Amino acid sequence: MKTSFKIPLVAMLAILTSCQNNGKKNTTDDTASSSSNPFLNQSKLPYQAPDFDHIKDSDFKPAFTEGMRIHLEEIQKIANNTETPTFENTLVAMEKSGEMLTRVNRIFGLLTGANTNDDLQKLQEEIAPKLAAHQDAISLNPELFKRIESIYNTREKLKLDQESKRLITYYYQAFVLAGAKLSETDKTTLKKLNEQEASLSAKFSNQLLAAAKTGALVVNDKSELAGLSEGELAAAAQAAKANKLDGKWLLPLQNTTQQPSLQMLSNRTTRQKLFDASWNRAERNDTNDTRKAIVEIAKIRAEKAKLIGFPNYAAWKLQDQMAKTPEAVESFFSKLVPSATAKAKAEAADIQSIIDQQKGGFKVEPYDWNYYAEQVRKAKYDLDENQIKPYFELNKVLENGVFYAATQLYGITFKERTDLPVYHKDVKVYELFDKDQTTIGLFYCDYFKRDNKSGGAWMDNMVGQSKLLGTKPVIFNVCNFTKPAAGQPALISFDDVTTMFHEFGHALHGFFANQQYPSLSGANVARDFVEFPSQFNEHWAINPTVFKNYAVHYKTGEPMPQTLIDKIKKAGTFNQGYALTEVLAAAALDMQWHKLSAADPLQDADKFEISALQKTHLDLSYVPSRYRSSYFLHIWGNGYAAGYYAYLWTEMLDHDAFSWFEENGGLTRANGQRFRDMILSKGNTEDYGKMFRDFRGHDPNISAMQKYRGLVTK
Repeated sequence: MKTSFKIPLVAMLAILTSCQNNGKKNTTDDTASSSSNPFLNQSKLPYQAPDFDHIKDSDFKPAFTEGMRIHLEEIQKIANNTETPTFENTLVAMEKSGEMLTRVNRIFGLLTGANTNDDLQKLQEEIAPKLAAHQDAISLNPELFKRIESIYNTREKLKLDQESKRLITYYYQAFVLAGAKLSETDKTTLKKLNEQEASLSAKFSNQLLAAAKTGALVVNDKSELAGLSEGELAAAAQAAKANKLDGKWLLPLQNTTQQPSLQMLSNRTTRQKLFDASWNRAERNDTNDTRKAIVEIAKIRAEKAKLIGFPNYAAWKLQDQMAKTPEAVESFFSKLVPSATAKAKAEAADIQSIIDQQKGGFKVEPYDWNYYAEQVRKAKYDLDENQIKPYFELNKVLENGVFYAATQLYGITFKERTDLPVYHKDVKVYELFDKDQTTIGLFYCDYFKRDNKSGGAWMDNMVGQSKLLGTKPVIFNVCNFTKPAAGQPALISFDDVTTMFHEFGHALHGFFANQQYPSLSGANVARDFVEFPSQFNEHWAINPTVFKNYAVHYKTGEPMPQTLIDKIKKAGTFNQGYALTEVLAAAALDMQWHKLSAADPLQDADKFEISALQKTHLDLSYVPSRYRSSYFLHIWGNGYAAGYYAYLWTEMLDHDAFSWFEENGGLTRANGQRFRDMILSKGNTEDYGKMFRDFRGHDPNISAMQKYRGLVTK
């Protein structure tokens, strides 16, 4: 699964993103309303793109202060309006409010996620509770809610279009779920809890970033890295040099439990060291140990849910999701866990057989799995990862694969822009054009791992689409691929290829937005719907027409041989028992943490994790959770609390939708246009179930997902 996509919690404020700038320091003017502050007014660059050449770290704090002040003035004016509440003077006015705050918040979120530094991390922890208090000042404003409730209660009499009616329901539900109906005493309590949670969440994110950096494996002897390619060894040496460890090798940690190098390392001791470095990164009893923070966050969330009137946080947070209830999620899990774990056990037997044949003399452990699974894959499918990487050069994958597929399906085209400022030299920018050559927006991509970049991959907007505001989308994708040594090509794995297609699927959701109101625009949808377009887009990575256009050898330019393509396809369901079980384990951990009630005591993080996996029958010793609780950034810092199941839920949607394409001619402009019109351009303007049914012709069916995962044969 690919990681986090961030969306706003409620219309009036895009919530602070979880972790991670351009590193420009300095100090000139700390005055909130300084005319030199780049956030005070809209950017004059095309599409209002941020002018990173003129954004300094010192601009953010005064911009946040001024942005919140202006926003509250705007909201107070709406709340205190003596005129009868109307859609225009209340909800439309709210949609137009807070523009400066949105500008600074979006760029701060981008930069603290993708290129942070000590100053920005300090400000992140300082500003998080202030933003939480700011949001509470709006969502818990009684006069404002009276106006929203009045409009909601008379909505059937209003002559409005569908999107406008949806906006009424959206605001009313968001305010109620945020505590608008609480007593003033309970509102005061909730505000304190929100501030505490925001502070802890920001602290967790920064602790984790530091823990991942310091947890990287340092190797003194090159022989311990046997199995790595020359390019991978060079990258490890370069990473060590960048950390002032000349003459050594450094294997940085990626955000998931398993690390890419475990697949190649033949030295079992090195594999165990690397796995332990990953598994224990945030549990070293030092300043970066996150366990105290996460158990406190879980407790605060349970208390908030009780205050709002729900038995637990999951029940509260699923109210506006497609699944609606934790019970629906657990019922969904129950259809997957038995077959996933059974397949994982069968895969473990195959791996153990290889170990025994080689007289290894040990039982398979988590750090053995990927190494020996690769051998099983070679034996079963004669497929070697090192055979296929030379055909996946990053820029060709992007332009001849990701972009090409979008052109074939949706008629859009791309042109690189080198005239726009970026926040890091690795970032590239493209302009998008529609089939009639009208402009769509700008796309920024930042693909290589850095020590000051948060783990995983994600998409978000720098500028959102809105007809009301007259804005077109400016969107970015961030990933964490290994950067090649100087002069070497960026060769990536097929999993990295699908990550690029995945994140650009999110981008398409944002680019094809066609909404009046920013709150309902593009990818501002429920967590268990937002991953649908992204996971759906992964299917085109292996489409024959698309694949042959980008999978060419980086040296010779020759296309990948058909025999190798056939092997990739045949191996498509390989190791899916393991892959599904590790994600189910993470999703179950998330749900168990967020089903705690306010009456439950503070937990012991490690004991709770063991118990949660046992309870959900996902405690396979050789299949660790994709994320351990202590480094589960999605749920403690990235807004996926009680929502990690969304990756699997939306996988059900994406496979079912893709089966419609298979039944109706596959990769065609007509099919792409239908998907664009009925899914990608809709934003949050309709009920998600109806949207899916209108496209597919029936409610979501899990059978296509089970077939794709190899859990069933028919």
